[in-house]
Parts: sequence; structure tokens; C-alpha cells
Amino acid sequence: MDFFEVIQQRYSVRGYKSDPVEEEKLLQVLEAARLAPTAVNRQPFRVIVIHTAGREAELARIYKQTWFTSAPLVLAVCGIPADGWTRRQDGKNHVDVDAAIVMDHVILAATALGLGTCWIGAFDPAAAREVLGLPDGVEPIIFTPLGYAAVDPHPKTRKALADLVKYERW
Repeated sequence: MDFFEVIQQRYSVRGYKSDPVEEEKLLQVLEAARLAPTAVNRQPFRVIVIHTAGREAELARIYKQTWFTSAPLVLAVCGIPADGWTRRQDGKNHVDVDAAIVMDHVILAATALGLGTCWIGAFDPAAAREVLGLPDGVEPIIFTPLGYAAVDPHPKTRKALADLVKYERW
């Protein structure tokens, strides 16, 4: 599948088969995360791979939708703000941007491998910290289930390109 096909095929999967994700595919997805560009190449992130079997109730504390734990794996992208690059002019730390790029690489790699994902930002950060045993200085930023889709994609609705792009100035 070429890159533009991957972009077209990717959708937010909200239903998963219980089939396991092959170790080789998991490693390819994790390698895509490792290769993601980050500000000044600081790589201020860690990916936590969570097997869902037997942990459904515990993981439901993080995100309550039942399909979240129907996939065999959940990936958490965590940021380490102290390791992130900070723009000198205004103090903007780019750890969230870096984590978003990492997750984008993860979901596109997963799509290319026939796996489903769903970007989850609406989770309980306190529960995530506790369930994942995160140390001080590490923040949970984004989650995704990872597995084989059990549901078909819905048609994508997006704004027209002309509504999203400006040339030269606002």
C-alpha cells in the first residue's frame, strides 16, 4: 500500500477482533514510533505496550468505552517534558507536539499493516498515571487500541481543502 493509500484507508476503529497482533507487526509499529521526528531529535517520549487480556476493568478506569479494551493491545504514548525541546522565544515545550507526531506514525504504520487504531485523548490522566505506574515527570499524552478491526469504516467527512488552506497570509 503506498503512502497516500494508507492515508485514505486509515480510520478510527471502534470495534476490534480478539485476534492477537503478530509480534513482527507490533515491532514494525514500534519502529515507526522510534523513527518519528521530534524537536531537535530529543525523543522525549516512551511508548507503553499494554496487553488488555485480564486487565479490562483496570484499563476501563483510563477510558470507559468497552471497545477500548476489546483490542488485544493498547499503546500509550507518554511524554517527558523535562527532556523535550523548549522554544526560547516563548517557553513553548514541544513534548505534546512530539508525542502527536509519534502517534501519527503509529496509526499510519498500523494501517499499512492491516491493523486498526483509534486516537484517544479524552482519557482520565490521573487513572492513567496510576494504572501505568508513571513516575513523576512523565505524562500520559495519547492512547490507541491496536488490533484487527471488527467493524467497517464509516465514510470520512472532511472540510474542503479551500476551507483549510490559506496562501501567503490569513
